[in-house]
Amino acid sequence: MKKILIYAAVVALMTACNNQPQTTEATETKKEEMKQELNLTQEWDKVFPLSDKVNHRKVTFETQYGLTLAADLYTPKDAEGKLAAIAVSGPFGAVKEQSSGLYAMRMAERGFVSLAFDPSYTGESSGEPRRTASPDINTEDFMAAVDFLSKLDNVDAERVGIIGICGWGGIALNAAAADTRIKATVASTMYDMTRISGNGYFDSEDKEESRHDAREAMGKQRLSDPTAMAGGVIDPLPDEAPQFVKDYHAYYKTSRGYHARSGNSNDGWRVIGTQAYASSRFLYYINEIRSAVLVMHGAEAHSRYFGEAAYQYMVEGQAEGYNFIGKPNPNPENKQLLIIPGATHCDLYDGGEGNYIPWDTLAEFFTKNLK
Repeated sequence: MKKILIYAAVVALMTACNNQPQTTEATETKKEEMKQELNLTQEWDKVFPLSDKVNHRKVTFETQYGLTLAADLYTPKDAEGKLAAIAVSGPFGAVKEQSSGLYAMRMAERGFVSLAFDPSYTGESSGEPRRTASPDINTEDFMAAVDFLSKLDNVDAERVGIIGICGWGGIALNAAAADTRIKATVASTMYDMTRISGNGYFDSEDKEESRHDAREAMGKQRLSDPTAMAGGVIDPLPDEAPQFVKDYHAYYKTSRGYHARSGNSNDGWRVIGTQAYASSRFLYYINEIRSAVLVMHGAEAHSRYFGEAAYQYMVEGQAEGYNFIGKPNPNPENKQLLIIPGATHCDLYDGGEGNYIPWDTLAEFFTKNLK
């Protein structure tokens, strides 16, 4: 009873603060004022050819942070009625003309309305300064994509899922934990961006001293040159580079995946542009995701430990690399870990030479769980 009274008091206070309740018309007017005009490229400029099984058009939508996101909408040809839909983004630092667009198109070939979007501050989406990120803004990007899809005439709003690739795999899990409208989630070749930002690769810098030094360096950077860029894939490639760096180069720096708007293909991110990620742990509540989740990783991927740990924590409430312990998942039966033999991290960007992405398996997962 006490909780009900407190909640009622909060609602009453919020109502009192709004002298006049907004009408739907006023809300829509405000949204139009928030909308920003984007200079969208209309010609086909993806790193993959357009399938003759889908229709494609450029679209835009707004986030609750007042940013306008650019996206490619793929729909299956000759489809009728209301369909299930999927929003796709990633990898972190990539654009919709690369891996996410390919995933969206392949899902549209298999009967889904699919949306590949550029995150806030990247690609053709709005936001200044460019190539900036934060856990909350990027999670909102996914939820805003769900808003957009849910309002389309040919989409069943009760049948919406998401796919996150690489760093956006972790963001997808965070969005699924936050938004119950997301009925199915795939995290492909995922990074946990908060874990790697705070702990380094393989948790090699998981100590207070290392984080303190990094915070001091970031503070100095903010005063000396807050617009400095870094983090694009190294080029030319040193002979002694680790294999996973060579794999990144083979995708982002060659005709296989290079794109002029991609940060990973060019000069990367603002040095201070992901500062908030280092002090966050945004997978805290994934053990409470009730909807279906598929975590997909290559057996040979350097990043495999991210996916395996996230899956274990999501199901059991505890895992190596997680300093917090939660309760086991209330719906473990719809969680799945898929390890693909022979595949590296970047093989799940576009399939690689071994055609490693199991497109039909992904379609079966979404068909089963978006019904």
